[in-house]
Amino acid sequence: MATIKVKVPTQLRDATGGEGAVTVDGDTVGAALDALFTAHPELRGRIADEDGALRRFVNVYLDGEDIRFGDGVDTPLSDRQELQILPAVAGGAR
Repeated sequence: MATIKVKVPTQLRDATGGEGAVTVDGDTVGAALDALFTAHPELRGRIADEDGALRRFVNVYLDGEDIRFGDGVDTPLSDRQELQILPAVAGGAR
């Protein structure tokens, strides 16, 4: 089992008690996210849909690489890797 750091963006930190990074254990990205959701249950609904799949506007990167271009949530983890969660932001000036 790998121990990794999950970087949490500012707009989701209210669900982590203000923490910008959370350390979790897991063999895959999905297992690490499940551990994150266990520690901070409010994040589940903001990151995953009712079926447990990542919401389409949520991007997850493992050491800077988008997991969608690898094995997605089945991507294996090694100790000291870093996951970054980035919800897409829309809008802007007209």
